[in-house]
Amino acid sequence: MIALSELDSPALDPQAHLELVDALVEQGWYVGKGVIDSALCQALHREIHQLAELDALDEAGIGRGQQHHLRKDIRGDAIHWLDRESDAQRRYLDAMAELQQSLNQALFLGLFEYEAHFAHYPAGAFYQRHLDSFRGRANRVISTVGYLNPDWPSDGGGEMVIYHPDDPTLEVARVVPEAGTFACFLSETIPHEVLPTRQPRASIAGWFRRNASMGGVLDPAR
Repeated sequence: MIALSELDSPALDPQAHLELVDALVEQGWYVGKGVIDSALCQALHREIHQLAELDALDEAGIGRGQQHHLRKDIRGDAIHWLDRESDAQRRYLDAMAELQQSLNQALFLGLFEYEAHFAHYPAGAFYQRHLDSFRGRANRVISTVGYLNPDWPSDGGGEMVIYHPDDPTLEVARVVPEAGTFACFLSETIPHEVLPTRQPRASIAGWFRRNASMGGVLDPAR
């Protein structure tokens, strides 16, 4: 078996960097298919599947600190924060570091931190429409979602719906959670939701930030 670190192909399609920057400037969001390397997707999918089997995922909640609480009527996923404990995690996080550099060079955003976690949705789970950051906080600046699900069926559900920043009822994109698809959007202006999934659904949710992590449990998953 070939180690991920020995693979020649980049973790993210290099062309996606340019397309992503242009899309963020023009519309505030980006979706690309086949952006994440397929071998990396497979390794990360195996990892989150093993965590789920071992009951090693934490139920996700909403809010921070003392305001954090579980609300299954709002979101039903379980999470595990990426901590570079595997080759696959390191390769994904290194790719995000390269993307951070591209974003800073092109858009002068001053991003200096990235955090991410696995998000596992069992059948029937969803996440209601929300924003990833409160306006004016300048905390989470750009959100990312990497999808890991091989052979996702057309009737599998679990799409992420992206809404217009000026009209949160106007749908502008619907993202099928198939392996290799990568999405990103402005955290405090783009409303989005995860529709009910009909089978287990795996992804990595991440955020580029301008300020240091507050620690503990953080908000959204994808």
